[in-house]
Amino acid sequence: MTKLAILGASGHGKVLAEIAELNGYDNITFYDDRWQLLSENYPWPVIGSTEQLLSDCTQYDACIVGIGNNTIRLEKQQLLVDAGANITSLLHPKAFVSRYVTLGVGVCVMANASVNIDSTIEDGCIVNTGASVDHDCHLSRGVHISPGASLAGNVSVGEGSWVGIGASVKQSIIIGKKVIVGAGAAVVNDIADELTVVGVPAKELIS
Repeated sequence: MTKLAILGASGHGKVLAEIAELNGYDNITFYDDRWQLLSENYPWPVIGSTEQLLSDCTQYDACIVGIGNNTIRLEKQQLLVDAGANITSLLHPKAFVSRYVTLGVGVCVMANASVNIDSTIEDGCIVNTGASVDHDCHLSRGVHISPGASLAGNVSVGEGSWVGIGASVKQSIIIGKKVIVGAGAAVVNDIADELTVVGVPAKELIS
């Protein structure tokens, strides 16, 4: 029996659980800070909070954080690392990840996604369903590449940034930290830290 704990009984967490089953985990348990209001995350049990998992984590073969928010995901993952948890990554069997990719821990690559040669995916990243990360890209910690988004070669994405569904990024672009790229945007110029960009071509969103 191979035991996995997932912190975060969310929709994203459910996807992770199913990928885990496809990778041979046969005992999957959720923890969530709303656990007293949740008994299951279809169809897996929810049995405790973050604090409980920090106590229990060494009883599991592996742990992963199933929280979509980039900042919170990284914070929770660090708590688990400090508590001695074995943080795993989950790659869907129908994803393509080159054997020449450098992967951190707590990474999820979902169905029909691709990550090509000589790319680096740092800790806590999500490469979501059908997303494409081409050769020589660098995703810093806690990046989320949304479903159907495409990065051309040699793109760099800063820590905690989010590339929205269906967005595209031209080759050799540098995206800063905590950037939000809107759904369907086309990024053709570098983006400074903490900006939100939308449109074709992508431009800063002024609130």
